[in-house]
Amino acid sequence: MYPIILLSVFGVITLFLGFSKSKNVLLPSTLLFLALALVSNFVEWGQGPLLYFNDMLRVDKLTLAFNGIVLLSAFMIVAISGGFQDNADAEPAEYYGLMLFSLVGAIMMIGFDHLIMLFIGVEILSVAMYVLTGSNKRNLRSNEAALKYLLMGAFATGFMLFGITLLYGATGSFKLMAIQGFASNMPIASQSYIFYAGLLLLLIGMLFKVSAAPFHFWTPDVYEGAPTIFTTFMSTIVKTAGFAALFRLLNHTFAIYGFWWIVIAVIAMLTMLVGNIGATSQGSFKRMLAYSGISHAGYLLIALTALTKPTQNAIIFYSLAYSLSTIAAFGVLMLVSKEKTIEGQPNERYEAFNGLAKQNPLLAFVLAVSMLSLAGIPLTAGFWGKFFIFTSAAERGIMWIAVFAVLMSTVGIYYYFRVIISSYFKEGDTVKIRVAPFYQIILVLATFLTILFGLAPGIFEGLI
Repeated sequence: MYPIILLSVFGVITLFLGFSKSKNVLLPSTLLFLALALVSNFVEWGQGPLLYFNDMLRVDKLTLAFNGIVLLSAFMIVAISGGFQDNADAEPAEYYGLMLFSLVGAIMMIGFDHLIMLFIGVEILSVAMYVLTGSNKRNLRSNEAALKYLLMGAFATGFMLFGITLLYGATGSFKLMAIQGFASNMPIASQSYIFYAGLLLLLIGMLFKVSAAPFHFWTPDVYEGAPTIFTTFMSTIVKTAGFAALFRLLNHTFAIYGFWWIVIAVIAMLTMLVGNIGATSQGSFKRMLAYSGISHAGYLLIALTALTKPTQNAIIFYSLAYSLSTIAAFGVLMLVSKEKTIEGQPNERYEAFNGLAKQNPLLAFVLAVSMLSLAGIPLTAGFWGKFFIFTSAAERGIMWIAVFAVLMSTVGIYYYFRVIISSYFKEGDTVKIRVAPFYQIILVLATFLTILFGLAPGIFEGLI
């Protein structure tokens, strides 16, 4: 509750700060606002489930945990944004304001207890992302990405709204508890068919947001065309909020688990296949990370397929591990691609990392740890994230999907290790890259947490 109010107020203040003569105040003020929102998020910890806005928003430990991941990710992303000084057309106040407002939508998605609240949250987050994707107005690739994202996002929203309408028609309510009661005592067949159709359409709209196949077609082009800082924001915060919303929705329709679990299972396998196979053929590191994000959506869908008692902790841990590694990887990419350009454009290909370790050992180490974590190598947070998810599938008795996921993970080792090999074992232009002190601190923090959670995965056990 408190982060929603604070972020809304801070977003407006940030826009007014844009009128000041000095733009240098925007970055520290935005970081301060995010830090205050993060602290306020845990004020209600341990107070039990609280309902706000006419019982449309639920605040419980699950909500606060996901909010914490989203706000921490946002703080780290803004910290490496550099104030957008490199772009002469940049309007930092607008960008930071939109990022703060989009977080309001993400938090609504995470804590919704009413389908209208879910829809409002999705749209607040999505509209901000459409604008930020096309923020580099002079770049045709950015314009194309924004247009694709807008058109396909609007199409997915139509499915989502139609699904909400059918669910309301079947249950007579938008509230999750009423939907749960209806699913537990399914009445006459005609109503149940409407309910099933509404749930499927709502799932389609939500699966688009998390880049699950076959609703993933927008992801590679949008990730590649958007400015890298906003791609980082999109690949972490949007995905975390989307899976938090999916978990809350499916958890309340568990009574018809036999209906939807096979649908999610098939989509999970298809998503892992498309993401991992697609990533192997990419020559662009940024585009590879887009397909990597698709594959990780598939792993998270395994947890939703199982939906056992440990699923909640598994999704939270995996989301945190994935966010830390992704922020670190994109952070290094922004530094390297800016230093090694091609025809005035950032070089985002694997070749840009050749010889990185010789003159920039810290950047190479940060990149290597993030790739090892995304690949699920032991002693990193990513390993335990996958382990917890595969364990939840085994407890449900669907070992076949866990075996398939392990096979797909071995494919991921190939393309994640390509950049490590480039950094440490290939010759290249060994330019010393200057890294701002605070930027360096964020990269080191993300790496430290990735290793810490890899060595002590049970550090948060029992808290949620």
